[in-house]
Amino acid sequence: MQVTSLSDQELISSYLDGNERAFEELLNRHRNKIYTSIYLFVKDQSQAEDIFQEVFIKIIKTLRSGKYNHEGKFVQWAMRIAYNMCVDQFRRKKRRPKVSPTETFDIFDVLEISDDNMETTMIKSQTHDKVRQLVDMLPPEQREVVILRHYADMSFKEISQLTRVSINTALGRMRYALINIRKMVEEKEVILQ
Repeated sequence: MQVTSLSDQELISSYLDGNERAFEELLNRHRNKIYTSIYLFVKDQSQAEDIFQEVFIKIIKTLRSGKYNHEGKFVQWAMRIAYNMCVDQFRRKKRRPKVSPTETFDIFDVLEISDDNMETTMIKSQTHDKVRQLVDMLPPEQREVVILRHYADMSFKEISQLTRVSINTALGRMRYALINIRKMVEEKEVILQ
């Protein structure tokens, strides 16, 4: 059976029928989105890897126990688990997250960027660093929406379901985040281009 052409639901059914390759495909299909979202919340590679593993252990246990609800999309469900585990981690650690690269991982390495000349690449890198710093300075609720929308590529409907707020609240937080970023750029005279 060619598992790469199956839908998420078909992969889950195949996995529950004993096809381990189906779960491997499901994991590979959504690995980058889920891991990147976790990393952006916890800002620590080893911590992100631990949470990522915990997320998929919980997914496996839920699937095997027959408690998975087929009504929603798999990736939304997995993102909710990841989000909740990140929130739990923050509660335990009681520390404020920062959006910053490490020596071994940078979110912009995951994003597809076309090949440019060295000058353009340096300008983009500097711009990304400045944007990351500005996002870091936002209030937690606004930072969360920006990360989920632009880095995890989630829709506002998905964000509202994940964070358990209305779509209007998620949109409002994004609007205020953009207003705040614009103010910070003007106040600090940050040049983004």
